[in-house]
Amino acid sequence: MYTDRNRSRPGRRPVPRGRYQPRRPLPPLPGELYEPQEPDETGAPPPDLRRRRRWKTVRRVVYVLAGLFFVVPAIAFVVTYFSVDVPSPEKVAQSQGQAVTYLYADGTEMGKDVPAGGNRQILSPTQIPDVVKKAVIATEDASFETNSGFDVSGILRAAYNQVTGGSGGGSTISQQYIKVSSGDDAPTLTRKWVELAKSFKMNQTYEKADIITAYLNIIYFGRGAYGVQAAAQAYFGKDAAQLTFSESALLAGLIQQPGRSENPTVARDRWSTALDRMQRNGYLTAADRRAAKFPTPVPLVDSRQGNTVNPFIKKQVKAELAAAGIPEEKYYAGGFQVFTTIDSKAQDAAEQAVAQGMAGQTDDRILDALVAVDPRSGGVLAYYGGAPIVKGPNGEDQAGRDWADEAHNPGSSMKPFDLTAFLKDGRGLNAVFDGRSPRTFPDVPLPVRNAGTTSSCSETCTVAEAMQRSTNTVFYDMVLNVTKPSGVAEAAQEAGIRTKDNGGRSVLFTGDNNISIGGGQTAVTPADMAAAYASFASGGVQRGRHFVQKVTNAQGETAYEADTRATDAFADNDRGKSKQIAGNVTAALAPVIPFSRLTCPSGHECAGKTGTQQHTPGADEPASAANTNSQTWMVGYTPSVSAAVWVGGDGDKALRGPAGQPLTPSLVAGPVWQRFMQLYLAGKPGERFDRVQAITSPQDDQFQLQLQQEQQQQQFQEQQQQQQQDFTFGRGGNQDQQQQQPNRGRDRRDGRGPGRGNGNDTGQANFGP
Repeated sequence: MYTDRNRSRPGRRPVPRGRYQPRRPLPPLPGELYEPQEPDETGAPPPDLRRRRRWKTVRRVVYVLAGLFFVVPAIAFVVTYFSVDVPSPEKVAQSQGQAVTYLYADGTEMGKDVPAGGNRQILSPTQIPDVVKKAVIATEDASFETNSGFDVSGILRAAYNQVTGGSGGGSTISQQYIKVSSGDDAPTLTRKWVELAKSFKMNQTYEKADIITAYLNIIYFGRGAYGVQAAAQAYFGKDAAQLTFSESALLAGLIQQPGRSENPTVARDRWSTALDRMQRNGYLTAADRRAAKFPTPVPLVDSRQGNTVNPFIKKQVKAELAAAGIPEEKYYAGGFQVFTTIDSKAQDAAEQAVAQGMAGQTDDRILDALVAVDPRSGGVLAYYGGAPIVKGPNGEDQAGRDWADEAHNPGSSMKPFDLTAFLKDGRGLNAVFDGRSPRTFPDVPLPVRNAGTTSSCSETCTVAEAMQRSTNTVFYDMVLNVTKPSGVAEAAQEAGIRTKDNGGRSVLFTGDNNISIGGGQTAVTPADMAAAYASFASGGVQRGRHFVQKVTNAQGETAYEADTRATDAFADNDRGKSKQIAGNVTAALAPVIPFSRLTCPSGHECAGKTGTQQHTPGADEPASAANTNSQTWMVGYTPSVSAAVWVGGDGDKALRGPAGQPLTPSLVAGPVWQRFMQLYLAGKPGERFDRVQAITSPQDDQFQLQLQQEQQQQQFQEQQQQQQQDFTFGRGGNQDQQQQQPNRGRDRRDGRGPGRGNGNDTGQANFGP
């Protein structure tokens, strides 16, 4: 034991506080055991004293931390526990299942979306079969029977997943009930703290049977169904009391992802997971698990009374809001007003144009879709995906498929993205390729051919003429040897084409040169094509395609507002370059309209491209089926609207018109596009595209100069030959030779001969002065 050196001694002054002065050890006091410890050479306190001081500090810190982390939270938890209430299922139900009002872009009402089971029945514990409860407990909260409202191991597991990027949450059934009942799922500590207190109080106040019943009466299952009774009716057309274990497993699996309930792959995966967990928890035998068969839900037919919103538009809106943080379970619980981008005049024009274009078609396998986008905002002006309700094989009503949001082979309507990639590489519309047909390419097993009788071009075909004629051999050569398929895929993606379809499958393959002519595995949706061509119409500015301007809640507060910020589509942070590229694409597409025997609306400049996908005959089809098409397109735009029309079949089918003729863009898709543009733009001020400078390259300019010199030399030789013939045969000359001479001149003037390469190919003369 070390004595206190500051104690008073006769004749000694006390050492000032905070200082230490080494000196000789004092003799021990009576009864004191003392083992002298000398200070070290630096004059610091002995080690024993230093250790005691450190441990004293550590103990104080531990006591403070213990108070902060245990005592204070415990007191706060008790205070929170007594200050919160757990709402009843009946009260929660009053805030759920509210109709959502849809408005057109001008603020007029489009219709209402009324949820299924809005006036649902609140079931008692005895009205819900045990198999439903067990399926939900196994899937959502395996520790439900033993936890106190929250599961510490689940919370730790969720925290670990947050850090490591894993999946899986830590919320119990009680916590989920509290979250749904409050309508608050903000990722804040305060909200989570109150949720834990309410969950604990709920388990101290109610029996487990009452808690699981309350949960099953309010939870959202998809299809607009809140509560298990509404879900049983929506998915299986029966009461909850009649659900089988397999049906119960499907409903339990959908709780985590109700917004994807119509995706067959997701639904089957969630069903299988629920069955596995039921077996793991002892609710299902191995034999029953092996014998389980997937329960096919009844078709989703949106025929609820008062539900007047187009189901395809509603589907797109709900998906957009879910991505913005308003999932289905909150969508029907906020009394929302959805201000859409849909223009009522454009929507009416789309439906009228399709009806007129399809009139007289006798092949019921021919399907159609039309989407129009505003290039200035990215908002969808019109959306027609086909018939929302169709007849099933037994005459029953079934939900139609949204063909505007399904991917199809684009055919030649993909070629503008070939050109975009080519222009990004610094090449121009006056570049020359061999446009003859057929052509063979190294390592390509089959020759590439041009379609029809007007698409072939000369050996020195400019890119501008190739686009007008839709010359396959030119664009295949361009992509194979200049831009590469990856360049085309990148340009399409920059314009607004998604790289994967709704099922997660890739649709833009960077290693497939068939992307150049829109064949092979390349597939795009009409909605994406309308948005992508809008990037050309806007002068190289890309704005995300969207259906919603904003959403307000029952209190009139803005719950969501669309982000319409613009990006430079084809040149990062270079608006001028991106505009020049888009303008050159427009210059190439403008002559396609009259070449395709279409016209622009009066007073409006327009540009566009047709596309077809040829049918591949099966073994049981005649050889003539090879001359038919399975998909046709017309995609075009003015400065204020971009519209894509698709007319085709479900898969590769040989489609024909009413007279037995092959289905082509000029038969339906082209006229539908033209009629829509005329109807929508009628009475609107005329508009012109901005003029831009043509993109050229030294190598293309040099080749054009050489080509002109060769043409001049050829003309000189022909003149010399003509003079010699006149001298030989007299002034009348050879009559046959005189008849041949003008034909060669016309060959150069109309672009089929080698004289093509200047004039309109600069990319500006197509629009006039």
